[in-house]
Amino acid sequence: MILWRTYVSATGATKETVGQKLGLPAGSLMQEFGYDEDVDFDLRDALEDFLGTELLDEDDQEVVDGILLWWRAEDGDLVDGLMDVLATLDDGGVVWLLAPKNGREGHIPPVEIQEAAPLAGLHVTTTESLAQDWAAFRLVMKQGK
Repeated sequence: MILWRTYVSATGATKETVGQKLGLPAGSLMQEFGYDEDVDFDLRDALEDFLGTELLDEDDQEVVDGILLWWRAEDGDLVDGLMDVLATLDDGGVVWLLAPKNGREGHIPPVEIQEAAPLAGLHVTTTESLAQDWAAFRLVMKQGK
């Protein structure tokens, strides 16, 4: 008998909906930064299940298709944080910045993210609700002229 493990977060995010919202194909390689005890574990589990592999940690040096960056107001300068995570990102890769939602400890106003992204060579393309306590911002490299 085969049992399928389905992850559902407080927002109802299953592995399929997480994969669809992130816009990454199954099997993509993702690296995680900013992991701490306050991350949304249901979201992480659903993402790993969708990808079919564990998220790489901050120390891995493989080139990846996507970055999952958990960032809180107390984590320091967001521009520096964004620039630090780009070292292993493949051309055409995407950064998903997860920040605490309004009213949650560590909240970052969206305007600060909009201002920081271009300074790191990125721009915000969309936002998603992937987790109950975390807002997700999709950032991609700015296109050259």
